[in-house]
Amino acid sequence: MVAALNTVDLRVRIGPLELDNPVMTASGTFGYGREFSNLVNLQRLGALIVKGISLLPRAGNPPPRIVETSCGMLNAIGLENVGVDQFITRKIPYLKRIGTPVVVNVLGDSIEEYGEIARRLDDVEGISALEVNISCPNVKKGGVAFGTVPEMAAAVTGMVRTSTSLPLIIKLSPNVTDIVSMARAVEEAGADAVSLINTLIGMAIDIRNRTPKLANVIGGLSGPAIKPVALRMVWQVAGAVHIPVIGIGGISTADDALEFLLAGATAIQVGTANFYDPSATENIISGLQDYLVQQGEQSVGDIIGTLQVGV
Repeated sequence: MVAALNTVDLRVRIGPLELDNPVMTASGTFGYGREFSNLVNLQRLGALIVKGISLLPRAGNPPPRIVETSCGMLNAIGLENVGVDQFITRKIPYLKRIGTPVVVNVLGDSIEEYGEIARRLDDVEGISALEVNISCPNVKKGGVAFGTVPEMAAAVTGMVRTSTSLPLIIKLSPNVTDIVSMARAVEEAGADAVSLINTLIGMAIDIRNRTPKLANVIGGLSGPAIKPVALRMVWQVAGAVHIPVIGIGGISTADDALEFLLAGATAIQVGTANFYDPSATENIISGLQDYLVQQGEQSVGDIIGTLQVGV
């Protein structure tokens, strides 16, 4: 069995970026990587995606800002982070030593901010790609999220594309009526890949106190509860664009990951599961190897997008 496992090829390509395997960590659930170094073999990951980085440091929202829900959790962290300059000086030196591809998730309140962050990160050694969070509100346009209007999503993508030579992943919001049009818009604007889905918007209420459980009232729903929605959207987008799709949403086991790969995802991200099972990423990698051996497949690429519909 060991010899058979060694013949399995888990490598995938996300645009110009090659990963040893398709398992990535989802932004906002893995800190800056170092926080999990005693729990996970970081060198085994396909890629490590750090929490979202803004132009200036952000303190985030007041607590409480995380609430457990049925089959998931709500978070309203508020994109707390150290800011791009401190990220470069304080976080990148450690990340460079790991050797695992590092993808930096970036966020902004304006198109110009996205471009400036991308420029500052462009020539920093140790960064393999950028993932752009377009679920942020555009403060110049009344707070409408960039990721809900195709033209706005394309504008952000175009700005970042002209500001960096790094591989560019656009993270799509599920809070739209037509996810395919969003994916096509960013593809045409220069994205090398799309990742989906970001969290769904939800809330929870303390019925005894008659108050919201989150100080921010609403937050992002993640975890197993959103997996069917994410899987459907990944399948739709994978059949509509010509760039790689990275699946996110309720993935905690190899079986979950395989569903996304069969639906057309080239890679997957593990998010909420990191909080309650830090070994989830490594277990998924091992599970993918086992599955390919059992199925008599030599490469993970041989199963991507092989879902049989209408047979």
